[in-house]
Amino acid sequence: MGEEAEIRTAKEAADHELILAFGRLQGAANRLEYILGRALEAECGISHLVFEVLLILGRAGEPGLSMRAIAQEQVLTTGGATRLVDRMETAGYVTRAEAPGDRRGKLVRLTSLGEETVVRASLVHLENIKRYFVEPLPGADRERFAENLRILSHTARDELPRLP
Repeated sequence: MGEEAEIRTAKEAADHELILAFGRLQGAANRLEYILGRALEAECGISHLVFEVLLILGRAGEPGLSMRAIAQEQVLTTGGATRLVDRMETAGYVTRAEAPGDRRGKLVRLTSLGEETVVRASLVHLENIKRYFVEPLPGADRERFAENLRILSHTARDELPRLP
């Protein structure tokens, strides 16, 4: 990327290579979110956000995760995470259990239906990831691209404020 340039006009701002690059990243993410999210809804009956929470819970395993941890991982408010988990519990995907050592705390964990749903949805999602996210990229660049995304994601995650 070129040297830092002074931006004096809207046109210079709009054409700045770093601003363009970030806009393309954001645009690609938004479009892929739409395409892949619609496929999950159509083929599995769940939203992409529900799918992501199912994945987070699957990764966490037993004894489960607190609402705060789910909220932090998904960049939601604790209230937003609670409402989402309430809907997921009503659908039978998750259950709440007592947190060991904390009489008031609850941990969220997958039910067998949640486990089955995340596995089925993952197969659909994986095929769409290959089609829309991997195949358009040159083969030689794919591994480095994935590593760069990991770096960006972790750097941004580490900058987020921690929930109280």
